[in-house]
Amino acid sequence: MRMRKKNNLEQRLAGCGDIVTVADLSDKNMFTAAREKEYLDLDKIFPCANPVRIEIGCGKGKFVCETAAAERGVNFIAVEKISNVIIDACERAKSLDLKNVYFLNCAAEVLPKYIRPRTAEVIYLNFSNPLPKEGYKKQRLTHPRFLEIYRGLLKSGGRIIQKTDDAAFYAFSLESYAAAGFKITEVCEDLAAHPVAGDAETEHESLFKSMGKKIFRIVAEV
Repeated sequence: MRMRKKNNLEQRLAGCGDIVTVADLSDKNMFTAAREKEYLDLDKIFPCANPVRIEIGCGKGKFVCETAAAERGVNFIAVEKISNVIIDACERAKSLDLKNVYFLNCAAEVLPKYIRPRTAEVIYLNFSNPLPKEGYKKQRLTHPRFLEIYRGLLKSGGRIIQKTDDAAFYAFSLESYAAAGFKITEVCEDLAAHPVAGDAETEHESLFKSMGKKIFRIVAEV
């Protein structure tokens, strides 16, 4: 079922225009993105030249806003392809007056069009859609074709930090990281039993924990 478009969405996005870039959402061609660049000018976007982290699939922004508020010495780029959802994240950041968060409304396939190579020290993948049907596996955000995009965006020694509640997706991701040459440095199969200090929860994570579901966590290094 398609999500109903929110009232005044364009006006609300325009009101957040200083903290969000809205891309051509019909463009998911990673080959075009590799050639045509519209790099974000991070020196103008952020007041300080701090280390950069990227969250891909930020949802309504709970994780990135809480993390940015706690870590003011880090700049965050939060990516979400659904306009109906990213507007809530933008408005949340504005209400908190966060100066170290910027939003990018685009598909993960075209991130190299907007973000320069070797920009990020960390990429967060929080509760990405597991897309369990075999025919959709190339669209999973830990498929090797996406891992190659992330490799290009990460600095040397950069990390992907992934959380999921889906055991099959967790297993698929472990295989993908290994096949793509990433070094798996941490794994956790029950995050509630082994919490990580300073690790903010997403909206989905809070819900899944209240349901007693296990949360899996992986850290993979370039």
